[in-house]
Parts: sequence; structure tokens; C-alpha cells
Amino acid sequence: MNKDLKNCTLDELVEIVKQAGQKKYLAKYIFTFIHKENVVDISQITTLSKAFRQNLIDKGYYISSLSVSDALTDPDGTIKYAFELPGGERIESVLLFDEQRKTLCVSTQTGCQMNCVFCATAKVKYRGNLSAAQIVDQVNVIEKEKGRIGNVVFMGMGEPFENYDNVIKAVRILNHSAGKNIGIRHLTISTCGIVPAIRKFIDEDIQPRLAISLNAANDKLRTKIMPINKKYSIKELMDAVNDYNHRTKQRVTFEYILIKGLNDSIQCAGELARLVKPIKCNINLIEYNEHQRCKFQASSRASIKQFKAVLEEAGLETTIRFKMGRKIKAACGQLGAKYSDFTIQEP
Repeated sequence: MNKDLKNCTLDELVEIVKQAGQKKYLAKYIFTFIHKENVVDISQITTLSKAFRQNLIDKGYYISSLSVSDALTDPDGTIKYAFELPGGERIESVLLFDEQRKTLCVSTQTGCQMNCVFCATAKVKYRGNLSAAQIVDQVNVIEKEKGRIGNVVFMGMGEPFENYDNVIKAVRILNHSAGKNIGIRHLTISTCGIVPAIRKFIDEDIQPRLAISLNAANDKLRTKIMPINKKYSIKELMDAVNDYNHRTKQRVTFEYILIKGLNDSIQCAGELARLVKPIKCNINLIEYNEHQRCKFQASSRASIKQFKAVLEEAGLETTIRFKMGRKIKAACGQLGAKYSDFTIQEP
């Protein structure tokens, strides 16, 4: 049994409480104090008797807490937080503001193994998976400072579906009404296309939003920029997404990073439209963020708007995600770059 109480679902806390010979309703008090009150010390859970609190401590139970090592604010208001892990590794989270809404982009791994050639984070050496507690605590720590966070997107460092169990556990914890109570449709998992994990996800009894980082509509181009396509072809990916549509009745978001002269032509837009038209979906077009380890350049905003027009003409709901947080290396694909062995090209 994990000794970190923050890493436990409510059901797991119930088992701990029962094994201690206590009433199971006390588990909800523990869960609420940790995930709603942001308590990080068992002795502060004052609804428990002093004897029970001491019993938990004596048995080696504790509440973990991430430490903020740095926080940078972009002129556009975006804030990037760096957290230091016990082994000295760092992860980063990004807080985005949209009028009154706060969205937090959280990391699920240290570094990334997917090796997408356009992504600066892919150049950061992979060190391992984060625990559910470490994923959840990015929300806890930042919410304690900045107030209620309404949306959480699993789009930071790492591939969430390569850390499947911990990510799903984090979703359960964040969604639970006794804790953060973040609505399930306000939680989004983004994947580069781990097909077996998508199929496993279909059968979950909890369904946060699903986003697919696509970036190309044919195998030749997608394999060139996303090595995962060698393992799971576009057909395999689309088959899994179709099954997701039909069995969950939920739409999927396709994320498409626009790179100048590579995947941003009118022809590419038409190909993308034909590929995803049969699927219940929406599309996010994302401005590319340049870095020194890759020669790719960002598409012009005029090209992006033309690309969007083609998709909308085909009847596809399309949104452009313009760069935010670029000055502090917090934009899409930049997380972890400050701590890697290379520098990002300044705008």
C-alpha cells in the first residue's frame, strides 16, 4: 500500500482507514483536507482524533508536497511554474488565463520519449513517470496561490498515455466531489496516438476529454515528424478514434501544429478535412514554436487563417490557438527547455 496519502483515491483511503480499525467515513475527511483544503501535514487533519493521526504517522503514512523552484510571468499574463522533484529533476506547469477562466497545463513525465522532431520538450532526457500525487499536486500548489482552477489539460511534459494508470488516477482524484471537484469535461488528456491506450481508455468508467496530436494527414509526413506513427499508422489511429466516438458518444479534439512549407498548404488542409470529416470532432490549429535544434519555421498567420478557412468550408469546427507564454518558454512544445542542454531561439 502506498504510504503517500495524496497518491490515494478515496476508495484506497477507505481501505487504509478500515485496516486501522476506524470508521470508513473518516477517509472522506482525509481526502477533503488533502485535496480541498490543501493540507500537507497529517497532524493538521483536525477532524481525526489525535490518536488516529499519530497512528497514521507511526505507520509511515505522509502527505507529499511539490516544491516550486521557479515561477516566471510572460507579458501576456501566462505563468510558468517549475517544480523540483525529490531526485533533483524538474517538471513544469503552465497557468493560462482566458478572461475569468484559469486553465492549468500539467506534466505527466519528466522529459519525453516520443521524439517528435518539432518539439523542444522531446529533447529533454526522459527520467520517469510522475506519480498521481505529483500530477495532482501541480494543481493543488498553484490553486492555493492563484485561486480556483476550472480546467486542467494533461498536455505538459511527457506523453500522458505512457503513464496511463497514474494519469487516470489523477483524473479520478481531481474530479471527485469531495476534493477539487473539477468537472470531467473540464479535464483533457492529450496523446500523440498511443493506440492500445486509446482503446483501453474507451472502456474507462470516467471520461475526460480526449485530444489527439495529429499534425499530418498522411503516413509519410506524419512519420517524418512523429516517430510514433511508425508503430501506429494513421489508419490504426483513426480506427481507434472512430471506436471512441461510437462507444463513448464523445467528440475528440485534433491538435494540428502548423509548420511553414511542411504541413500548412491548402492541399494539406483539404487532406486533413477528408481524413477527419467522418469523425465527431473539433480541430485546434496551433502556431509552431521554433527552437535551435530544429530548422522548422512557424507558418504565417495568413497561412493559418487560410488553412482554417478550408476546414470550416468542410463543416469542421476549428479554433486557432495563438502563441501564449513564448517569452518565458511556456508555449506549446517548449516546457522543460530552460533546464535542458540547449537553448530556445528567442522570438
